[in-house]
Amino acid sequence: MTPGLVTTAYLVSGILFVLSLGGLSKQESARKGNLYGILGMALAILATFLSGQVENFKLLIPLMLGGALIGAILAKRVEMTSMPELVAILHSFVGAAAVLVGLSSFLDPGHAEMIGAEKLIHEIEILLGVFIGGVTFTGSVIAFGKLRGSLSGKPLLLPARHLLNLGMVLASIWFGYEFLQQGHDEAWITLLIVMGISFVLGVHLIVAIGGADMPVVVSMLNSYSGWAAAAAGFMLKNDLLIITGALVGSSGAILSYIMCKAMNRSLANVIFGGFGTSSGSSPGGGSEVEGTITETTADQVAEELKEAKEVMIVPGYGMAVAQAQHVVKDITETLRAKGVNVRFAIHPVAGRLPGHMNVLLAEANVPYDIVFEMDEINDDLPEVDVLLVVGANDIVNPSALEDSSSPIAGMPVIEAWKSKYVVALKRSMAAGYSGVENPLYFKDNTDMLFGDAKDTLSAVFAKLG
Repeated sequence: MTPGLVTTAYLVSGILFVLSLGGLSKQESARKGNLYGILGMALAILATFLSGQVENFKLLIPLMLGGALIGAILAKRVEMTSMPELVAILHSFVGAAAVLVGLSSFLDPGHAEMIGAEKLIHEIEILLGVFIGGVTFTGSVIAFGKLRGSLSGKPLLLPARHLLNLGMVLASIWFGYEFLQQGHDEAWITLLIVMGISFVLGVHLIVAIGGADMPVVVSMLNSYSGWAAAAAGFMLKNDLLIITGALVGSSGAILSYIMCKAMNRSLANVIFGGFGTSSGSSPGGGSEVEGTITETTADQVAEELKEAKEVMIVPGYGMAVAQAQHVVKDITETLRAKGVNVRFAIHPVAGRLPGHMNVLLAEANVPYDIVFEMDEINDDLPEVDVLLVVGANDIVNPSALEDSSSPIAGMPVIEAWKSKYVVALKRSMAAGYSGVENPLYFKDNTDMLFGDAKDTLSAVFAKLG
């Protein structure tokens, strides 16, 4: 394949990736967006193979087939509750790849033959690839551990942590400058030092972030992995890798900004600090919740739903854990058949991954036109007869608006308590992912339905017929 055809194929692939991102922005077109992405990647791989620049097919093809097999098995077996940590660990692979490409580019004999501006530019590319890739690699591993539960979700806040982060960045810049001035043997050691600092920085940045901010963290790590891929593209002189990395990096950064805005949070605070620590409050702070809870039964909830005209369902991570989305859909269909107006209210950071709840509902074939974002639905809540909170905690917590000392103070939430009657489905009275108690459960118009959400909602569904 001639260089012109390779460039054309890469250009078409880039267009397909743009169309893929556009398709993924809406539930209705998400499948088509995935298809565009698959076609773009298949074309890119084929063009790269036929470009004449790839050698060692005997080693490369078995490795690719092995990786594809592992990926297919993981994708087949992974539960939706495990999707956030799978995404996080995949980001770590991109970071590790960028580091390895950087080290390999430095050791490549062609690098030693470069002179002048060409050598300077290439070494800057190596530095950026190794540094960004290192932060992405270790940061994603820590995020994987937090999301999986292997590491505590509470932020680890070291004294003068911001100065420590700044010191590591400045040290990396200084060593980077030295790297550009040194000979090959000395520069190799300096490059390894930069890599080591980036590993430590990635760990420290993510351990300082609390559990409630993890959806934003996953999105930011996605952005980091994109920039790491773009840096690898520069090192390998691969135009498509540069384009793809820039698309992923910029879209991840934009998504992170949108999510932070929805949470009334500063992006810098999320990335460089722990949850709710800007005012010096502890992660478990906030006013003491007083009052008593009222329990209900599946029979009583079913009776309330039968009498309702307006029903709202607020899904959370508990729905994902219980895999209750299908019975939720069955209840929705039954109520709509009886003339009840059933709608879903989705908070931007519900679950542990951007769009987590939307994906779950789409998996159960819940109609897209009855699924609404938080901003679209809050004004309608006073007219709702019954509101079901299915495994959500922090996103319906009135402390965010009523308690200035709460770690989640200022975070926009779904104002569930304004509905006429609220049923909160939980396994227990344990606090949410951020460790903050929820006064909603103690309000006069709220009843608690304890147990596994799938089991309790199945009992409710059985009584609706």
